[in-house]
Amino acid sequence: MMSRSYLVVFVLFALGLVVGYRLISLQLSQGDKYREMAEKRSIKNFEIVPLRGNIYAEDGSLLATSVSKYAIHFDAVTVSQRVFDNNIDALSDSLSNLFKKPKQYYRNILVSARKNKNRYKLIGRRLPFDDYQRIKSFPMFKLGGIRGGLIVDRRFVRDLPLGKIAERTLGYEKKKPDGTYIKVGIEGAYGVTLRGQSGRQLRQRIAKQKWKPLTNEYQQEPIDGLDVWTTIDTNLQDVAHHALLASLEKYEAEHGTVVVMETKTGAIKAIANLGRTDGDKYYEKLNYAVGESHEPGSTFKLFSMMVALEDKVIDTMTMVDTEKGKLTFYGKYHVRDSKRGGYGIIPASRVFESSSNTGVVKLIYENYKENPSHFTDRLLAIGLDKPLGISISGEGKPKIPHPKDADWDGLDLPWMAFGYGVMLTPLQTLSYYNAVANNGELLMPRFVSAVKTLDGKKIKSYPKQVINPAICSKETLGKLQKLMEGVVKNKWGTAHNIHDEKLAIAGKTGTCQIDYTTDDVKYVSSFVGYFPAQNPTYSCIVVVHKPNKKIGYYGNVVAAPVVKQIAEAVIHDIPKNTSLDLNKVVELKSPVPNTTNYDFDKMPDLHGWPAMDAVTVLESLGIEVMLKGKGKVKRQSQRPGKALGKTKKVTLTLS
Repeated sequence: MMSRSYLVVFVLFALGLVVGYRLISLQLSQGDKYREMAEKRSIKNFEIVPLRGNIYAEDGSLLATSVSKYAIHFDAVTVSQRVFDNNIDALSDSLSNLFKKPKQYYRNILVSARKNKNRYKLIGRRLPFDDYQRIKSFPMFKLGGIRGGLIVDRRFVRDLPLGKIAERTLGYEKKKPDGTYIKVGIEGAYGVTLRGQSGRQLRQRIAKQKWKPLTNEYQQEPIDGLDVWTTIDTNLQDVAHHALLASLEKYEAEHGTVVVMETKTGAIKAIANLGRTDGDKYYEKLNYAVGESHEPGSTFKLFSMMVALEDKVIDTMTMVDTEKGKLTFYGKYHVRDSKRGGYGIIPASRVFESSSNTGVVKLIYENYKENPSHFTDRLLAIGLDKPLGISISGEGKPKIPHPKDADWDGLDLPWMAFGYGVMLTPLQTLSYYNAVANNGELLMPRFVSAVKTLDGKKIKSYPKQVINPAICSKETLGKLQKLMEGVVKNKWGTAHNIHDEKLAIAGKTGTCQIDYTTDDVKYVSSFVGYFPAQNPTYSCIVVVHKPNKKIGYYGNVVAAPVVKQIAEAVIHDIPKNTSLDLNKVVELKSPVPNTTNYDFDKMPDLHGWPAMDAVTVLESLGIEVMLKGKGKVKRQSQRPGKALGKTKKVTLTLS
């Protein structure tokens, strides 16, 4: 019996030696490895997203900016029992007053967190700066992160100060799980410039999927993004937006777009894309101007006339029999004029100005039916079959049929002549009309003028870019310009309804059938042109899809008045901030102050600024901001123009 006991003791002793030896061995040989593994489980290096650069309009108005939003959590473990007991009622009362919930609701949350030793209890998320400032002064929380249990998570959220205006053109950029980005609009096109460089911060895991910063310091400081300055004129943008909106509402249309381009530079001064919701309201739905290819209808007649005039197979005085307003191909396919009975025998100039379908089809078909490639090759030579190559992604692909295509048939040539079977986006059409206004020089549509630092230092400029120095001869250009003037000026012109002796507009109407293979034919109404006719400053296109046929659908009544309204705004310099029906479109906010003109070695004058804008500027200077009241800045503790020096804190009194 004794020997058996000794044996058991010996075995246990031996096992102890083996385990001890193994533990010592692991400690000596692989201790660092396992310590590192343990740390990785509890401490992690997090990416710190930098402040994204702002997007500005031409006049310095903010179009897109990043604003701080705060999430507030409570660490119930670090707070002593005495501090917790002395402050819980007062803190619950303060939270109740801020968030408009019962005091007992927050008391229960805090008590439960304490009982369960919750180190990351959510109190509020997506809070603005002024709410965050108030919370920092609340009982217990004012003691800080250790003694008071306050945990603050700051994030940047993209804000559009002008509301929904030009939202689709401004776009967005979203990072996917694989590290690539979804790029839309200017935000996407200039994402690398705007996003800056990420920083790093060590955080400790305090619960499952809950991480708390070890310190307020960064292992690697984030580098903020640069600012992008667009070519957008906020005045013209406002006018264009509301003019389009009024037309869409009046004609109960499905969607529409308007683009205004500076003739000599290609700069886009205004762009609006509005689609109807289920509630018959309109908002920026898709970027129709950039991405929506469609049959242009009669606006394509400009290109048909350009080819025929350039080849000298016709002249503006070439006489055409419009065949009583109807042409028939292969015994069953018809081309009809909008005017019953046609226009009789008229010159080619009037064919264009009256927008005779039969007339333009006869001019093209009779001169190119034996060699249709000659006609289509002319169109390809000026680049109509190629995307413009704009900086914004998602540009629609144009389509110009060619006799070499497998699906080419005998109807393609006559149908092309008046804008069917071809596909162009509104921006592509506008660019070529702008080239006619610009003495033949085809320019790249330009949305951005420069990239700058926060203090206004220019990093990069984007001058005009020439795609084609001459889309046709000067002789042909002169004739085309006169034809487009006649569309508005002459009494038989389809857009004579917008004629004004004090405001000369040149252009072309379009009324294109869609869904024409069904019993419910719908229309696309358009007008594209430029103004003033003799010395153009701007070109403009308006395209409206599916207006109510019972109210009106011709391009001269649906689209042309929109262009006239925009032209009048330019001539008469209509002021900004036109009245707005907030029930029809999302509220538009006033432009914020231009921060780039300030000397950042001195205290800026913040009087009259919205609180958030003032905070954004001062925080970018590394200055802590204390707010008193709500609204706009009434007083500032540091006088304007004073050298910043070692200024670390500024108090702003709001009204």
